[in-house]
Amino acid sequence: MRFFSVPLVLFVVLLSLSTSHAQIVETTKGQVEGTTLDGNVQVFKGIPYAKPPVGDRRWRPPQPTDAWDGVRSATRFGPRCMQPRPYGDMIFRSAGMSEDCLYLNVWAPADAQEGELPVLVYFYGGGFIAGDGSEPRYDGASMAREDIVVVTLNYRLGVFGFMAHPALTAESSENASGNYGLLDQTHALQWVQSNIAAFGGDPTRVTIGGESAGSMSVSAHMASPVSKGRFAQAIGESGAVLGSFPPSPLSEAEKTGRRFADQIEANSLSDLRALSSSRLLELAAKSSAPRFSATVDGHFFQQPPAEVYAAGEQARVPLLVGWNSKESDYRAIIGDDPPTPDVYASAVRDLYGDRADRALDLYPATTWEEVIQAGTDLASDRFIGYATWKWSDLHRQTDRPVYRYFYTHPRPPMKPGKGNDVPGLAGTNENAGRMTPPRGAVHSAEIEYALGNLDTNDIYAWTPEDRTVSRHMKGYFANFIKTGDPNGDRLPAWPNAGTEEEAMVLRLNATPEAEPARHRDRYLFLDAVATE
Repeated sequence: MRFFSVPLVLFVVLLSLSTSHAQIVETTKGQVEGTTLDGNVQVFKGIPYAKPPVGDRRWRPPQPTDAWDGVRSATRFGPRCMQPRPYGDMIFRSAGMSEDCLYLNVWAPADAQEGELPVLVYFYGGGFIAGDGSEPRYDGASMAREDIVVVTLNYRLGVFGFMAHPALTAESSENASGNYGLLDQTHALQWVQSNIAAFGGDPTRVTIGGESAGSMSVSAHMASPVSKGRFAQAIGESGAVLGSFPPSPLSEAEKTGRRFADQIEANSLSDLRALSSSRLLELAAKSSAPRFSATVDGHFFQQPPAEVYAAGEQARVPLLVGWNSKESDYRAIIGDDPPTPDVYASAVRDLYGDRADRALDLYPATTWEEVIQAGTDLASDRFIGYATWKWSDLHRQTDRPVYRYFYTHPRPPMKPGKGNDVPGLAGTNENAGRMTPPRGAVHSAEIEYALGNLDTNDIYAWTPEDRTVSRHMKGYFANFIKTGDPNGDRLPAWPNAGTEEEAMVLRLNATPEAEPARHRDRYLFLDAVATE
């Protein structure tokens, strides 16, 4: 790691004043000073990677940050990006909330030499409307202790990050608008290429990873020419910009942006940019306001991602990818009605019409218990399982390895007094207050296990079995980040998914086991429905 020299006398004084040893690293824009955890992990928080996207820079691509004089303190997380609070499982350590939010954080082994170690850049989830790089579940210290340099970052969200509008397209040199949050991520990857060697990371060994919207982001970068060459491997946990979540055509996204502007009586970009960030957030949070999503803008996405993947033109990189056994709940299918077979069958017929008989063959249920399981399977696949499957299935047709998992380990019971703090599924409170574990692995449940961060989450009563699951999952992830292959000593074998019709998959829990993938016929059915 390339540190700025500190006089020995001053170093001794600093050592006597603090239990954390300040270190100074030279970046392309100036020096940053971080802290040390336990003497072996360097932490640098709140490093700016782009100019604040405020004023006239609102709804513009990120711009390189200005250089600074002297040493910049990197001991506090930067502000999180503007967002509502829709998800009860998000815990922030950030310094408040602001439109000025384009900051990143680095964890690195204290003894790392310049440019020697693999790098993980992790994008947070939150439906592209919430989330923050400071969340404890994404903390990079545990992976840094495995000789990996970890980067988390903030990117613009919701109306700030994804609104397209004809006037924005017209003023753009790329004749594009929207996707500012994804462009922020790309700009951060560019920062990594230019700076990570000084922190001990090898810019040629960058793995991008993320969960939910973070996983969708990973699949997006693999399909984007703007991100080409900025990463060598990819990890996706429950999410892709395919299947159920395709980006909107630019013309449709522009109509959405214009409709929002009309709703709030903003007659020009000047009117829109004159709104305070808090007022804009308030207006965009109203139930009548549209939802903003990724866009086939002609710049970040030159083609729909599905077409890129179908043609095999995505980034040819090793991919570790999977989803969970309870991504959604059966009530997403039947609502609040009792889970009887008749209620279930009626709901499926409402969803699929003349295809309902086939759906009921694939997701059969003749008892209350079977309705709960079949409904959960169908809801989970419709929500995010199918999209993630399609990503993995298209990518495994390339010459690059795909390691696919199906995560089944449920969280343990919540601790007494903690039950109202955390939902079981992002955006709902279906498990709030429950003192018993859910039936399966809910959406986002695997994050703390995969990144070695169980101890950052005080909600659950972690057991020795949970720590076994985390040891396995973190081991697989760390091996993949280092080598492009998750296999290693003391871990059950995880075969490449392969290119045969029946792919291999790792059923991931306390006793991981590889097996032929199940239920391909379900995903082919959902694919036919989605593409008809």
